[in-house]
Amino acid sequence: MTDTMQAIVFHAPGDVRVEQVPVPTCGQAEMLVQVDACAVCGSDLKSSKVGNPRIKPPLTMGHEFTGIIREIGPSAKANSLAVGDRVVMATTISCGQCEYCRRGWPNLCADLAPMGFSYPGGMAEFVVIPERALVNGHVVKVPPNLPAEHAALAEPVSCAVNCVENCCVQAGDTVVVLGAGPMGLINVCVARGMGAAKIILSEVSPQRLKMAESFGCDILVNPTEQDLAAIVTEATGGIGADVAIVAAPAAAPQEQAVHLVRKRGAVCLFASLPSGKHILQMDSRAIHYNELRVIGTSDSTPAHVAASVKLLAEGRVPAEKLASHILPLSEIHKAFELMERGEALRVVLKPQG
Repeated sequence: MTDTMQAIVFHAPGDVRVEQVPVPTCGQAEMLVQVDACAVCGSDLKSSKVGNPRIKPPLTMGHEFTGIIREIGPSAKANSLAVGDRVVMATTISCGQCEYCRRGWPNLCADLAPMGFSYPGGMAEFVVIPERALVNGHVVKVPPNLPAEHAALAEPVSCAVNCVENCCVQAGDTVVVLGAGPMGLINVCVARGMGAAKIILSEVSPQRLKMAESFGCDILVNPTEQDLAAIVTEATGGIGADVAIVAAPAAAPQEQAVHLVRKRGAVCLFASLPSGKHILQMDSRAIHYNELRVIGTSDSTPAHVAASVKLLAEGRVPAEKLASHILPLSEIHKAFELMERGEALRVVLKPQG
């Protein structure tokens, strides 16, 4: 193994570089993983443009990664993991000690420390998995039949698993997904993979609606041209959908969603709104009289990541469609451009060599 490696390093907003950096050293209680795929998240794009207060530069970016274990420290809590295993992570690492962790909600930990933000990330040839991640069970083994570029999707898929579980989607349900960006389509795939019988997808962008055609939705709707509420009402025999998942980062679809579900239906606010534009005007009467559940969902737990790996390995989530572009690590700026133009779902970067 050489002494240096290629990595994508954040220095400042607008200053993301492809550099040669030292290969990290595996500590006594840590694990060294050779990365062979890392997907690019929307948060990576946002950080590259405006920064993130959690990033202390210079820092290697990336959290949606997979790779092969190359070294395990002598005092590391590896459980059943061994050198040579492929792994992914629940990459927002919990403390394991706060009230939320004790309640079994590590994704809501009071002291979260994400890879690529608090720790050097996976947009590199090697990454060290810190002791805290191993102690708190954040590393998940991947079956050998799952390709690296598909395994790298486990983290974003796990966020949709959390959402669908929070919504209590049941076999046979009708689910409305608002927003056909990457995470909207991943929610479509997970909802279908977990039993939804009918999926209605709403999206204002014709380009994204076109991309969504191959994902098996029952009805595609452009709400700027069609009456979404009327279409949902007709498709459900006048009752309304069982679940509405709002994956569009805009107030209007979040406010509309309470009018798309049946009595005792669930509305999930999956997408966060920008700071300063996050106040909604919700119809409290619809929520009150229809006994609706309006819930949020944030990040995922190791159990969600394990469930997402299973969905991917069983082919219940079409990873080959979601991983729309495979690029070398050195083309991170091309990846950002594809994402900004709305041409990519998930760009997966692969180190060369």
